[in-house]
Amino acid sequence: QVQLVESGGGLVQPGDSLRLSCAASGSTFSYYAMGWFRQRPGKEREFVGVITRSGGSTSYAEFVKGRFTISRDNAKSTVYLQMNSLKPEDTALYYCAADPTLHGRLPRREGEYDYWGQGTQVTVSS
Repeated sequence: QVQLVESGGGLVQPGDSLRLSCAASGSTFSYYAMGWFRQRPGKEREFVGVITRSGGSTSYAEFVKGRFTISRDNAKSTVYLQMNSLKPEDTALYYCAADPTLHGRLPRREGEYDYWGQGTQVTVSS
């Protein structure tokens, strides 16, 4: 069991940067692959990226196109999503999620994650 709390969202202008944080508690953080998802207005939740337990590997959705970077600090039980060159279409509720299962691959689907935060709102507007 792990509890996740996202923070760092807010209102920014196109081209700006934000760093989202997801703080975990209740279990050993390093036992979880950590993913980021987002839900844009009127759309389904979609995969953004994932980082492995050790932080040695990452996988991203194509729409990121080098703009976003996931990192983690296991000593602080925190995963980050650095977002650069933000666009209006990045406006969404951003969620972090934890996956304790060793799949032998990087999890990219919602159903592969057992624990979710409540989300933090990112709004990109002029």
